[in-house]
Amino acid sequence: MGINVRLFRASLLIIAWFTYCVAGDLVSDLKAKGIEVVGPGQSSFGSVSAPFNRRFTFQPAAVTFPKKPEEISNIIQIATKYQKHVVARSGGHSYIANGIGGQNGAIIIDVNKHFTHIQVNTQSNTAVIETGNRLGDIALALNSYGRGIGHGTCPYVGIGGHASFGGFGYASRLWGMALDAITSMNVVLANGTIVTASKTNNSELFWGMRGAGPSFGITTSITVKTFPVPPSATVFLYTWDLPAASASNVLDIYQTFSLGKVPLGFGSELLLSKGNKKGRVSVTLQGVWFGSAKTFNGVITPLLGKISQKPQTQQVQSGTYIDSVAFFGDKDGKLNTTGIPDDHSAFYVKSLLTPEGQPMTQSSQRAFMEYLANEGITSRISWFVEVEEWGGPGSIVNAVPLDETAFANRDVLFLIQFYGNTFSDEPPFPQSGFTFVDGMVESILNNNPTDWSYSAYPNYLDDRLQNWQHLYFGQHYDRLQRLKGAVDPGDMFKFPTSIEKK
Repeated sequence: MGINVRLFRASLLIIAWFTYCVAGDLVSDLKAKGIEVVGPGQSSFGSVSAPFNRRFTFQPAAVTFPKKPEEISNIIQIATKYQKHVVARSGGHSYIANGIGGQNGAIIIDVNKHFTHIQVNTQSNTAVIETGNRLGDIALALNSYGRGIGHGTCPYVGIGGHASFGGFGYASRLWGMALDAITSMNVVLANGTIVTASKTNNSELFWGMRGAGPSFGITTSITVKTFPVPPSATVFLYTWDLPAASASNVLDIYQTFSLGKVPLGFGSELLLSKGNKKGRVSVTLQGVWFGSAKTFNGVITPLLGKISQKPQTQQVQSGTYIDSVAFFGDKDGKLNTTGIPDDHSAFYVKSLLTPEGQPMTQSSQRAFMEYLANEGITSRISWFVEVEEWGGPGSIVNAVPLDETAFANRDVLFLIQFYGNTFSDEPPFPQSGFTFVDGMVESILNNNPTDWSYSAYPNYLDDRLQNWQHLYFGQHYDRLQRLKGAVDPGDMFKFPTSIEKK
């Protein structure tokens, strides 16, 4: 059937004109409420709507910068009028651009600009942290009072999404995840009401917000319990370039070590990357000992002593707690993110949470290292893998009862992040890159039992992940769906991995 070209072009012009008018009316309504907003066509729209992951190119309907919860309530009511979805952007580091909607046409509620207050209560050892704060600034603010919480290493990550889905870092075995420190939250709901959620107020909402928060409301602040920082901290890095078989042996040694009685103050990971030639893998053991520098050797020797090859390089450096945060937080050792631009790249990430009760088989470790050593050397992307020590006997992360929060995966030994990015940090991301990163995970899964109870980490979102509902949210998904129906029946807070309505 032929197409009337003139009619087709005219229809496109009508659609474009209608979209422009709707966007204009939307922006006008927001401005009429005194809300700071940037809409399509404005000179700064491209920069304020740019995703962290350049693999994505979504265009939101508008980007708003509210100054108080009441303005967020007004934004949601206007979004309802225009039948738009709303998403919160804290740090903006969503791996699949959920912070700008994960799709076209969402209204962004950016809390970075104005929700940046932190108030520390030295009597109760709690802190109220507004969700526009980034991890580096939070670490500095709490440390000035001699306090801290468990969280990730990147200074630019926003606490809003980080603490909603987990928030794991080197201190988490000692203090728990960022999510576990929350005692209450201030939330704006889909109907515009502003509520406090805690164990005693809106308890079911409080449960769901700690594990899947952005599906239920816009969090404006969290109250957290804080912990006294240790008097000293020792950072360490040991690096080898190994044949695949030796690298596999190191991973097996590390797994056996992590299943033992590792002191809670020991936070570590294996960082894997391209070896110096085909058949080899670069292996770095790195982390922090949150204890006396005098006792570090006694903690690390049972691990290092099992590895037959001597490290090619090593660095051991003792200092303060905040020194350790800065060491792993940024190449320049800076934690203050105010006014300093963030980096962006085009990348693809997958994750595995390996079950503590079913450690990885030796055959899966061998297959994994063989894959990295051989396929990794010819890959058309840059890549690394982090095997993070999550659990082990006594880990505070795993000690939290499974149903205490909506976070669904507690019986975990390792959190593994598989990361690939373009050499230039610019798109396009090649199809072979997807195949390579997917193959990393498959090399492990295909060589473990078919009933291996692995899961995935919702802070490391993967837009190609099948069965994400189960892998991210496990047995809690049905309960989360019921909560979604109760507090957001119109699906205001919808994005690609949001909790689905029943």
